[in-house]
Amino acid sequence: MCMKIKAFTLAEVLITLGIIGIVAALTMPTLINSTHGKELDAALKKAYSILQQAIQRMTFEEGLEITWDNYPNNTFAPVFKKYIRQLGACGQKDCMSADIASENGPVFNKVSKYRTYNKKDYVTLEWFNEGQAFLTDGMFIMINNSDNRALGIVISVDVNGINKGPNIWGHDLFSFEVNNDRVIPIGSPQSTLTPGSSWNGFECSLTSSERNNGMGCTYRALTEKDYFKNLP
Repeated sequence: MCMKIKAFTLAEVLITLGIIGIVAALTMPTLINSTHGKELDAALKKAYSILQQAIQRMTFEEGLEITWDNYPNNTFAPVFKKYIRQLGACGQKDCMSADIASENGPVFNKVSKYRTYNKKDYVTLEWFNEGQAFLTDGMFIMINNSDNRALGIVISVDVNGINKGPNIWGHDLFSFEVNNDRVIPIGSPQSTLTPGSSWNGFECSLTSSERNNGMGCTYRALTEKDYFKNLP
């Protein structure tokens, strides 16, 4: 007596594999974006902690409040770098200089490798050219400590390094204001660099054409639960 063995036909196997492939194609981008967002979220919080600890140590050991009056043009970075674990120092702008020259601007108006939050424009070098350094974990720090007292001292951190994208403000690049022993996320109520202040353009906007659009994303990224899930 012959026994009948039940099995899938080749056509059924191919159809099943095709369905699995379609489902995978639909879900993988979401899973990848979710994982990438979690990595950026964790890296931002780590960067915030590193900066806070470094600034508090610097304030205590130097015995000097960290203000623009105490650290005027180009004097902050050389001292601050003593309090972070550097893989390599870059001087003022040796590691990331300008890519493209502005039509009518001097050095500080040249365009950096970074784009605004909504990717409409490139960020000018002026925010990043008073001190740069790579940290041992790959983060890239850039400092603004210009001759403009009203801008104070600003530290921007590329949390996954300059050689890894997307290199966009509010995505992997975040900026903080330093005042006394405090590191203030730009965009927070305590920050002086906010939309509607005496300086315009510090938004986190999908529509803004301001060249500083994205600086104000730092506070949102630290406080909004689903911020990284909703990146443009």
